[in-house]
Amino acid sequence: MARILVTGGAGFIGSHTSERLLARGDEVVVLDNFNDFYDPELKRWNAKQLSGARVVAGDIRDRARVGELFAEQAFDAVIHLAAMAGVRPSLADPLHYEDVNVRGTLVLLEELRRRPGTRLVFASSSSVYGDREDVPFRETDDIHRPVSPYAATKRAGELLCYTHHHLYGIPTACLRFFTVYGPRQRPEMAIAKFTRAVLEGERLPFFGDGSTRRDYTYVDDIVDGVLAALERCEGYEIYNLGESATTTLAELVEAVGRACGKEPLLERLPMQPGDVLLTCADISKARAKLGYDPRVPVAEGLRRYVEWFREGRRARSTKSA
Repeated sequence: MARILVTGGAGFIGSHTSERLLARGDEVVVLDNFNDFYDPELKRWNAKQLSGARVVAGDIRDRARVGELFAEQAFDAVIHLAAMAGVRPSLADPLHYEDVNVRGTLVLLEELRRRPGTRLVFASSSSVYGDREDVPFRETDDIHRPVSPYAATKRAGELLCYTHHHLYGIPTACLRFFTVYGPRQRPEMAIAKFTRAVLEGERLPFFGDGSTRRDYTYVDDIVDGVLAALERCEGYEIYNLGESATTTLAELVEAVGRACGKEPLLERLPMQPGDVLLTCADISKARAKLGYDPRVPVAEGLRRYVEWFREGRRARSTKSA
Protein backbone atom coordinates (compact mmCIF):
# COMPACT_ATOMS: atom_id res chain seq x y z
CA MET A 1 0.00 0.00 0.00
CA ALA A 2 1.25 3.45 -0.93
CA ARG A 3 0.21 6.89 0.27
CA ILE A 4 -0.48 9.01 -2.81
CA LEU A 5 -1.44 12.64 -3.35
CA VAL A 6 -3.60 13.15 -6.44
CA THR A 7 -3.90 16.80 -7.45
CA GLY A 8 -7.04 17.52 -9.44
CA GLY A 9 -8.32 14.22 -8.09
CA ALA A 10 -11.99 15.21 -8.28
CA GLY A 11 -11.78 16.03 -11.99
CA PHE A 12 -12.22 13.83 -15.04
CA ILE A 13 -8.99 11.82 -15.21
CA GLY A 14 -8.23 12.46 -11.55
CA SER A 15 -11.38 10.82 -10.22
CA HIS A 16 -10.87 7.73 -12.38
CA THR A 17 -7.25 7.51 -11.24
CA SER A 18 -8.18 7.95 -7.58
CA GLU A 19 -10.82 5.22 -7.85
CA ARG A 20 -8.32 2.76 -9.26
CA LEU A 21 -5.76 3.58 -6.56
CA LEU A 22 -8.38 3.05 -3.84
CA ALA A 23 -9.51 -0.21 -5.41
CA ARG A 24 -6.01 -1.64 -5.21
CA GLY A 25 -5.66 -0.61 -1.58
CA ASP A 26 -3.65 2.61 -1.71
CA GLU A 27 -4.16 5.49 0.72
CA VAL A 28 -5.32 8.44 -1.39
CA VAL A 29 -5.37 12.15 -0.62
CA VAL A 30 -7.20 14.25 -3.22
CA LEU A 31 -6.34 17.94 -3.55
CA ASP A 32 -8.80 19.88 -5.71
CA ASN A 33 -9.91 23.50 -5.70
CA PHE A 34 -13.38 22.76 -7.20
CA ASN A 35 -13.13 25.84 -9.40
CA ASP A 36 -15.88 27.03 -11.73
CA PHE A 37 -14.17 26.29 -15.06
CA TYR A 38 -17.15 23.97 -15.35
CA ASP A 39 -19.94 23.19 -12.88
CA PRO A 40 -18.20 22.52 -9.52
CA GLU A 41 -21.08 20.24 -8.51
CA LEU A 42 -19.88 17.71 -11.09
CA LYS A 43 -16.50 17.53 -9.36
CA ARG A 44 -18.13 17.39 -5.95
CA TRP A 45 -20.20 14.44 -7.14
CA ASN A 46 -17.00 12.75 -8.36
CA ALA A 47 -15.39 13.35 -4.98
CA LYS A 48 -18.33 11.78 -3.13
CA GLN A 49 -17.78 8.55 -5.06
CA LEU A 50 -14.21 8.27 -3.74
CA SER A 51 -15.04 6.27 -0.64
CA GLY A 52 -11.98 6.01 1.57
CA ALA A 53 -10.10 8.95 0.10
CA ARG A 54 -9.31 12.09 2.05
CA VAL A 55 -10.59 14.96 -0.07
CA VAL A 56 -8.97 18.35 0.59
CA ALA A 57 -10.35 21.55 -0.92
CA GLY A 58 -7.32 23.63 -1.83
CA ASP A 59 -5.31 25.22 -4.62
CA ILE A 60 -1.93 23.97 -5.81
CA ARG A 61 -0.75 27.60 -5.87
CA ASP A 62 -1.38 27.96 -2.13
CA ARG A 63 2.11 27.30 -0.76
CA ALA A 64 0.93 27.23 2.86
CA ARG A 65 -1.85 24.71 2.20
CA VAL A 66 0.35 22.49 0.05
CA GLY A 67 3.12 22.70 2.65
CA GLU A 68 0.69 21.65 5.40
CA LEU A 69 -0.38 18.61 3.40
CA PHE A 70 3.19 17.48 2.83
CA ALA A 71 4.03 18.07 6.49
CA GLU A 72 1.02 16.02 7.63
CA GLN A 73 1.51 13.14 5.21
CA ALA A 74 4.59 11.20 4.20
CA PHE A 75 3.57 10.73 0.57
CA ASP A 76 5.16 7.93 -1.40
CA ALA A 77 4.10 9.56 -4.66
CA VAL A 78 2.34 12.54 -6.21
CA ILE A 79 0.16 12.22 -9.31
CA HIS A 80 -0.11 15.79 -10.54
CA LEU A 81 -3.22 16.16 -12.69
CA ALA A 82 -4.46 19.58 -11.53
CA ALA A 83 -4.31 22.19 -14.28
CA MET A 84 -6.25 24.69 -16.31
CA ALA A 85 -7.09 22.61 -19.36
CA GLY A 86 -8.11 23.34 -22.92
CA VAL A 87 -6.47 25.04 -25.87
CA ARG A 88 -9.14 27.59 -26.78
CA PRO A 89 -9.79 28.95 -23.27
CA SER A 90 -6.04 29.46 -22.83
CA LEU A 91 -6.07 32.01 -25.64
CA ALA A 92 -8.58 34.10 -23.72
CA ASP A 93 -6.78 33.98 -20.36
CA PRO A 94 -3.11 33.04 -20.81
CA LEU A 95 -1.97 34.69 -17.57
CA HIS A 96 -4.28 32.50 -15.52
CA TYR A 97 -3.09 29.39 -17.37
CA GLU A 98 0.51 30.31 -16.68
CA ASP A 99 -0.22 30.97 -13.01
CA VAL A 100 -1.97 27.64 -12.40
CA ASN A 101 -0.06 25.33 -14.72
CA VAL A 102 3.45 26.70 -14.26
CA ARG A 103 3.52 28.34 -10.84
CA GLY A 104 1.26 25.66 -9.36
CA THR A 105 3.55 22.92 -10.63
CA LEU A 106 6.57 24.74 -9.22
CA VAL A 107 4.92 24.97 -5.78
CA LEU A 108 4.60 21.17 -5.76
CA LEU A 109 8.15 20.69 -7.02
CA GLU A 110 9.50 22.90 -4.26
CA GLU A 111 7.85 20.62 -1.70
CA LEU A 112 9.24 17.56 -3.46
CA ARG A 113 12.78 18.94 -3.44
CA ARG A 114 12.74 18.46 0.34
CA ARG A 115 11.55 14.87 -0.15
CA PRO A 116 13.57 13.69 -3.16
CA GLY A 117 12.55 10.04 -2.80
CA THR A 118 8.89 10.84 -3.48
CA ARG A 119 7.86 9.79 -6.98
CA LEU A 120 6.17 12.29 -9.31
CA VAL A 121 3.85 11.56 -12.21
CA PHE A 122 3.12 14.75 -14.15
CA ALA A 123 0.22 15.05 -16.60
CA SER A 124 1.42 16.73 -19.78
CA SER A 125 -0.35 16.90 -23.14
CA SER A 126 -0.03 15.99 -26.79
CA SER A 127 -0.49 19.73 -27.48
CA VAL A 128 3.24 20.23 -26.76
CA TYR A 129 3.96 18.78 -30.23
CA GLY A 130 2.43 21.81 -31.94
CA ASP A 131 0.88 21.87 -35.41
CA ARG A 132 2.68 19.26 -37.48
CA GLU A 133 1.93 16.67 -40.14
CA ASP A 134 4.75 14.16 -39.68
CA VAL A 135 3.33 11.28 -37.64
CA PRO A 136 3.39 9.48 -35.36
CA PHE A 137 4.60 11.92 -32.68
CA ARG A 138 7.63 10.62 -30.79
CA GLU A 139 8.94 11.68 -27.41
CA THR A 140 12.25 12.63 -29.08
CA ASP A 141 10.65 15.03 -31.60
CA ASP A 142 11.54 18.72 -31.72
CA ILE A 143 8.76 20.50 -29.80
CA HIS A 144 9.91 24.09 -29.79
CA ARG A 145 6.83 25.48 -31.54
CA PRO A 146 3.73 25.24 -29.32
CA VAL A 147 0.71 26.97 -30.87
CA SER A 148 -1.34 27.80 -27.75
CA PRO A 149 -0.63 29.13 -24.26
CA TYR A 150 -1.95 25.85 -22.84
CA ALA A 151 0.61 23.87 -24.84
CA ALA A 152 3.40 26.22 -23.77
CA THR A 153 2.48 25.85 -20.09
CA LYS A 154 2.52 22.07 -20.34
CA ARG A 155 5.95 22.10 -21.96
CA ALA A 156 7.12 24.49 -19.27
CA GLY A 157 5.89 22.00 -16.67
CA GLU A 158 7.93 19.23 -18.27
CA LEU A 159 11.04 21.41 -18.23
CA LEU A 160 10.58 22.36 -14.58
CA CYS A 161 10.11 18.69 -13.71
CA TYR A 162 13.37 17.88 -15.47
CA THR A 163 15.22 20.71 -13.71
CA HIS A 164 14.08 19.53 -10.29
CA HIS A 165 14.89 15.94 -11.15
CA HIS A 166 18.37 16.99 -12.26
CA LEU A 167 19.01 19.12 -9.19
CA TYR A 168 17.31 17.07 -6.50
CA GLY A 169 16.92 13.55 -7.88
CA ILE A 170 13.10 13.46 -7.90
CA PRO A 171 11.94 10.28 -9.77
CA THR A 172 9.68 11.71 -12.47
CA ALA A 173 7.44 10.46 -15.28
CA CYS A 174 5.87 13.05 -17.60
CA LEU A 175 2.87 11.67 -19.50
CA ARG A 176 1.69 13.26 -22.73
CA PHE A 177 -2.03 12.49 -22.90
CA PHE A 178 -3.68 12.31 -26.33
CA THR A 179 -7.32 13.57 -26.41
CA VAL A 180 -8.74 11.67 -23.46
CA TYR A 181 -12.49 11.00 -23.38
CA GLY A 182 -14.96 8.91 -21.42
CA PRO A 183 -17.43 9.11 -18.52
CA ARG A 184 -17.16 12.26 -16.38
CA GLN A 185 -15.27 14.17 -19.06
CA ARG A 186 -15.55 17.94 -18.90
CA PRO A 187 -18.81 19.17 -20.47
CA GLU A 188 -17.04 21.59 -22.84
CA MET A 189 -15.00 18.79 -24.45
CA ALA A 190 -15.97 17.82 -28.01
CA ILE A 191 -17.43 14.37 -27.41
CA ALA A 192 -19.49 15.59 -24.45
CA LYS A 193 -20.81 18.54 -26.48
CA PHE A 194 -21.50 16.38 -29.53
CA THR A 195 -23.36 13.73 -27.52
CA ARG A 196 -25.51 16.29 -25.75
CA ALA A 197 -26.35 18.06 -29.02
CA VAL A 198 -27.24 14.86 -30.88
CA LEU A 199 -29.45 13.49 -28.11
CA GLU A 200 -31.23 16.84 -27.70
CA GLY A 201 -31.66 17.38 -31.45
CA GLU A 202 -29.50 20.51 -31.50
CA ARG A 203 -26.81 21.54 -33.97
CA LEU A 204 -23.32 20.62 -32.88
CA PRO A 205 -20.31 22.89 -33.52
CA PHE A 206 -18.33 21.50 -36.47
CA PHE A 207 -15.04 23.35 -36.98
CA GLY A 208 -13.38 23.33 -40.40
CA ASP A 209 -14.03 20.80 -43.16
CA GLY A 210 -13.98 17.71 -40.92
CA SER A 211 -10.55 16.50 -41.98
CA THR A 212 -8.72 17.29 -38.74
CA ARG A 213 -7.59 14.08 -37.03
CA ARG A 214 -7.18 13.22 -33.35
CA ASP A 215 -5.80 10.28 -31.44
CA TYR A 216 -8.81 9.74 -29.15
CA THR A 217 -7.91 7.77 -26.02
CA TYR A 218 -10.39 6.18 -23.65
CA VAL A 219 -9.93 7.15 -20.01
CA ASP A 220 -9.51 3.57 -18.75
CA ASP A 221 -6.52 3.12 -21.05
CA ILE A 222 -5.03 6.39 -19.82
CA VAL A 223 -5.40 5.33 -16.19
CA ASP A 224 -3.65 2.05 -17.02
CA GLY A 225 -0.73 4.13 -18.28
CA VAL A 226 -0.74 6.43 -15.25
CA LEU A 227 -0.57 3.52 -12.81
CA ALA A 228 2.12 1.76 -14.84
CA ALA A 229 4.20 4.95 -14.90
CA LEU A 230 3.73 5.30 -11.15
CA GLU A 231 5.04 1.79 -10.52
CA ARG A 232 8.00 2.20 -12.86
CA CYS A 233 8.90 5.76 -11.94
CA GLU A 234 12.69 6.02 -12.03
CA GLY A 235 14.97 8.77 -13.25
CA TYR A 236 13.24 11.20 -15.62
CA GLU A 237 11.13 9.87 -18.48
CA ILE A 238 8.55 11.21 -20.92
CA TYR A 239 5.89 8.89 -22.31
CA ASN A 240 3.15 9.28 -24.91
CA LEU A 241 -0.18 7.80 -23.81
CA GLY A 242 -2.61 7.49 -26.73
CA GLU A 243 -4.42 4.87 -28.80
CA SER A 244 -1.95 5.31 -31.67
CA ALA A 245 -4.83 5.57 -34.15
CA THR A 246 -6.50 8.63 -35.62
CA THR A 247 -10.13 9.56 -36.28
CA THR A 248 -11.21 12.51 -38.41
CA LEU A 249 -13.70 15.00 -37.03
CA ALA A 250 -16.21 13.89 -39.67
CA GLU A 251 -15.73 10.23 -38.67
CA LEU A 252 -16.09 11.11 -35.00
CA VAL A 253 -19.38 12.93 -35.54
CA GLU A 254 -20.74 9.99 -37.53
CA ALA A 255 -19.63 7.59 -34.79
CA VAL A 256 -21.29 9.71 -32.08
CA GLY A 257 -24.48 9.66 -34.15
CA ARG A 258 -24.36 5.86 -34.43
CA ALA A 259 -23.75 5.49 -30.68
CA CYS A 260 -26.70 7.80 -29.98
CA GLY A 261 -28.94 6.27 -32.65
CA LYS A 262 -29.69 9.71 -34.14
CA GLU A 263 -28.50 11.75 -37.11
CA PRO A 264 -26.22 14.64 -36.07
CA LEU A 265 -27.13 18.18 -37.12
CA LEU A 266 -24.10 20.37 -37.89
CA GLU A 267 -23.33 24.03 -37.28
CA ARG A 268 -20.39 24.59 -39.61
CA LEU A 269 -17.78 26.97 -38.23
CA PRO A 270 -14.26 28.04 -39.28
CA MET A 271 -11.14 26.49 -37.76
CA GLN A 272 -10.22 28.05 -34.44
CA PRO A 273 -6.87 29.65 -33.50
CA GLY A 274 -4.70 27.26 -31.51
CA ASP A 275 -6.25 24.14 -33.04
CA VAL A 276 -3.93 21.66 -34.72
CA LEU A 277 -4.67 19.53 -37.78
CA LEU A 278 -3.43 16.21 -36.50
CA THR A 279 -2.35 14.27 -33.42
CA CYS A 280 -1.08 10.70 -33.38
CA ALA A 281 1.00 9.02 -30.68
CA ASP A 282 3.94 6.72 -31.13
CA ILE A 283 3.43 4.57 -28.02
CA SER A 284 6.32 2.15 -28.60
CA LYS A 285 8.27 3.55 -25.63
CA ALA A 286 5.30 3.23 -23.28
CA ARG A 287 4.65 -0.30 -24.55
CA ALA A 288 8.25 -1.35 -24.01
CA LYS A 289 8.92 0.31 -20.66
CA LEU A 290 5.48 0.43 -19.04
CA GLY A 291 3.66 -2.47 -20.63
CA TYR A 292 1.09 0.07 -21.83
CA ASP A 293 -1.48 -1.62 -24.06
CA PRO A 294 -4.59 0.44 -24.95
CA ARG A 295 -7.60 -1.81 -25.50
CA VAL A 296 -10.67 0.38 -26.09
CA PRO A 297 -11.24 1.46 -29.72
CA VAL A 298 -13.18 4.63 -30.42
CA ALA A 299 -16.46 2.92 -31.37
CA GLU A 300 -16.53 0.97 -28.11
CA GLY A 301 -15.43 3.97 -26.06
CA LEU A 302 -18.21 6.10 -27.54
CA ARG A 303 -20.76 3.37 -26.84
CA ARG A 304 -19.69 3.32 -23.18
CA TYR A 305 -19.72 7.11 -22.96
CA VAL A 306 -23.19 7.50 -24.47
CA GLU A 307 -24.53 4.77 -22.16
CA TRP A 308 -23.07 6.61 -19.15
CA PHE A 309 -24.44 9.95 -20.40
CA ARG A 310 -27.93 8.51 -20.84
CA GLU A 311 -27.86 6.93 -17.39
CA GLY A 312 -27.00 10.32 -15.91
CA ARG A 313 -29.88 11.98 -17.75
CA ARG A 314 -32.30 9.30 -16.50
CA ALA A 315 -31.05 9.73 -12.94
CA ARG A 316 -31.50 13.51 -13.12
CA SER A 317 -34.99 13.10 -14.57
CA THR A 318 -36.00 10.70 -11.79
CA LYS A 319 -34.60 13.02 -9.12
CA SER A 320 -36.47 16.06 -10.46
CA ALA A 321 -39.77 14.18 -10.93
